[in-house]
Amino acid sequence: MKQGQQIPTPAHPYRRREALPWQRPKALEEDPEAMRRVQAILKSPSYRPADTDPAFLARDDLRGVRLQIDYLKPELLLREHDIEQTIVVFGSTRIGEPAAALRKVQELRALLKVDKSNDELRRRLAVAARVQANSRYYDVAREFGRLVATANRGARKRHTAIVTGGGPGMMEAANRGAFDAGAKSVGLNISLPHEQYPNPYVTPELCFSFHYFALRKLHFLLRAKALVAFPGGYGTLDELFEVLTLIQTRKIKPMPVVLVGEAYWRRAVDVDFLVDEGVIDSEDRELFWFAETAQEAWNGILHWHDASGDPLHTAS
Repeated sequence: MKQGQQIPTPAHPYRRREALPWQRPKALEEDPEAMRRVQAILKSPSYRPADTDPAFLARDDLRGVRLQIDYLKPELLLREHDIEQTIVVFGSTRIGEPAAALRKVQELRALLKVDKSNDELRRRLAVAARVQANSRYYDVAREFGRLVATANRGARKRHTAIVTGGGPGMMEAANRGAFDAGAKSVGLNISLPHEQYPNPYVTPELCFSFHYFALRKLHFLLRAKALVAFPGGYGTLDELFEVLTLIQTRKIKPMPVVLVGEAYWRRAVDVDFLVDEGVIDSEDRELFWFAETAQEAWNGILHWHDASGDPLHTAS
């Protein structure tokens, strides 16, 4: 720098003293139709930045990008919250807490008392009675969520969190147990054609809505250290058999799989029949076990990990 040369004041990072030419539209004096044409351009979908254009992002050609961000958003937030390992809980959305199940039975009984010949009401009452009987598992799932959360309270590393599909029923119960203990828990919702709500006990910052089932399934298992399946229907069976297949084929590292409610599961799935028919091997029967209580399920998971040489890190 030459001696005596004055150093200019640093330019403002945003403002200018003089506007640039493109900061003003073409003058009406030059073309009376200019502003109308500019407005048409500004309103055109092509002018929207790609990342703020929902219609563009929804195109078939953008599916690869959507898959990436469907994976990446939950991944980054789970890392930010130090969720390094998880216990996944599945189960029916239709089996709620016992008080609600009892009310449904009472309502149907009252209706049937008025319309005693209604066979459809009688059928619905029988189903409601079965749901009420199974509603005891809501309390088991809630206690299980509390046990996992309590065991990891204060853990310095590899905090273990409950993960569910974020819906009602058994999933709500597991999230609620963690909520009762003041712990974080995760909910992996999926966008569906009809309206839905996440259960109110998932940690708000850890409740995600996936577009693709495949990415949701991926996040269920990326950090999973165990799967606990309560009585459930198609969705529960889908996730359970997918995990069992991945373990059977060693596509993923084996993990504990606990089926809560032996009487239910033995009737829902006859694994002994599959072995006898030769469509699975006898060792495949050993990929899971049954439990009846929350403590039994949790103790079994801890024992399995100790026996595998990869114990779960807990606060205790």
